Amino acid sequence: MITAYLTHPHCHLHHMGPEHPESPHRLEAIRARLMRAGLLQQAMQGDAPEASEEQLARVHPLRHLRALEKCLPEAGIVPLDGDTLMNPDSLLAARHAAGAVVRGVDQVFRRQADNVFCAVRPPGHHAEATDAMGFCFYNNVAVGAAHARARYGARRIAILDFDVHQCNGTIDIFKDDPEILVCTSFQYPFYPWRYLRSEARNVVNTPLEAGTDGAAFRRAVEDDWLPALHAFKPELVLVSAGFDAHREDPLAELNLGDADYHWVTRLAMEIAALYADNRLVSVLEGGYDPEALGRGVEAHLRALMGLPFD
Repeated sequence: MITAYLTHPHCHLHHMGPEHPESPHRLEAIRARLMRAGLLQQAMQGDAPEASEEQLARVHPLRHLRALEKCLPEAGIVPLDGDTLMNPDSLLAARHAAGAVVRGVDQVFRRQADNVFCAVRPPGHHAEATDAMGFCFYNNVAVGAAHARARYGARRIAILDFDVHQCNGTIDIFKDDPEILVCTSFQYPFYPWRYLRSEARNVVNTPLEAGTDGAAFRRAVEDDWLPALHAFKPELVLVSAGFDAHREDPLAELNLGDADYHWVTRLAMEIAALYADNRLVSVLEGGYDPEALGRGVEAHLRALMGLPFD
């Protein structure tokens, strides 16, 4: 099993202040953990390119892209909302984050890798077509899905999101699109407070009460996601990999453990093996306790590499 690992130094340049939980330290914690575990050395490492304007504009209107660029400060930090702030390098980092998923899609369709993990930031799944929010500027996984359609003619793409927050941005972009299936588990009721009761035919919502543990999470995912995925038979599996449902994460109240991330990754891989010739691309979303984030990504990578959970 060849697992590619994509990242870029520019993803460290974006920061939103010393107290903000979505910080460059997240990528440092992941890299340190994977190095200690010997996993990074086993991956096919590569640099994430910048997404082009054409690639971004498939999911975000040009007028929105221009509006974001006008907000970019020459120095310091400016807020877009209470949670989402920009420094001069924020959009550069965001273009690399979206470009990583584009490169990952290229790699799996060209058989250069079986699966890909994009260790990038800022995250993307809250970014709606015309609204940056929730620490997100461009919707990275949506950019990758749109690229798969435009470049490779993919017509059945599954997006699996196990972040603690629902992927409102991904739903906003693809709601009622018959070529995209979105499966999303999330704490309920909780941020982002929109699309939580979405009735879009292509969205499988798995709301979880505060305090939900790993066993209940697994049952819910099996009950909700598997029937839809088997009926859909995706040609590509994309994963929005958020690790903030971990019991140690400070931003939420679910109680997943490291083994649960290995399990849900294996589930995604089994679907990819059945229907998508193993094509799976995963991109980092949330996860704000550095130690828990590192362990969660390690479990995720072990599954992608076909290794057991230790």
